[in-house]
Amino acid sequence: MRPVAVILYGPPGSGKGTQANLLASKLNLIHFDTGRFCESLVHDPDLQKNKIIKRERKLFDSGILMTPKFVLQAVTKQTKKIHRAGWGIIFSGSPRTLFEANGLLPILEKLYNKKNIFVFILEVPEKVSITRNSQRILCSVCKAPLLTKYYPPKTSKYCPICAGSFYRRTLDDTKVIKVRLGEYRERTEPIFKLMKKRGYRLNRINGTLAPFKVFNQILSRLS
Repeated sequence: MRPVAVILYGPPGSGKGTQANLLASKLNLIHFDTGRFCESLVHDPDLQKNKIIKRERKLFDSGILMTPKFVLQAVTKQTKKIHRAGWGIIFSGSPRTLFEANGLLPILEKLYNKKNIFVFILEVPEKVSITRNSQRILCSVCKAPLLTKYYPPKTSKYCPICAGSFYRRTLDDTKVIKVRLGEYRERTEPIFKLMKKRGYRLNRINGTLAPFKVFNQILSRLS
């Protein structure tokens, strides 16, 4: 398969990370999880005295999107590295603001060609998003999320992938989730109009289905 760039959008808890991992494995692409990348950056113990990192961590932990210019610079640098190595790429929720989109899309078009860039929107109601996020637990080792709908956390003590222990993110506090949903509506969804103007087809997928069903729909449209 020719090198492609896939962009997955959707509110918190829509399954972007899960689908990105499935697609990366199936299509031999790199999943650039910008959320996890930024989380590791702002929580790096060696960077906590850095004033910019302290500023960005405060935003990140409160559920507010980080400074667009800061994120764009970091994402652009990593994207070019991935392309230079000959890999296709999958973004789960990025670019997240109009500023980032205006900066990153021209770069992606230059690197991968617009015809090789695919955009998917995983749609889930706000109520589902809040429920999924408030119940979310992740493995402290491999970072895989436990699908609590199918594996209740009360009976699941260890990660089914690596047997690591679970933890909850600061981002999944109910109050923070509502802030994140507001950020998605106000700052991310406007990107869709920009993409349409640039000639992109927005593929809308029902994100409330079981992950394997969502995956099959995305895969069929990519094919």
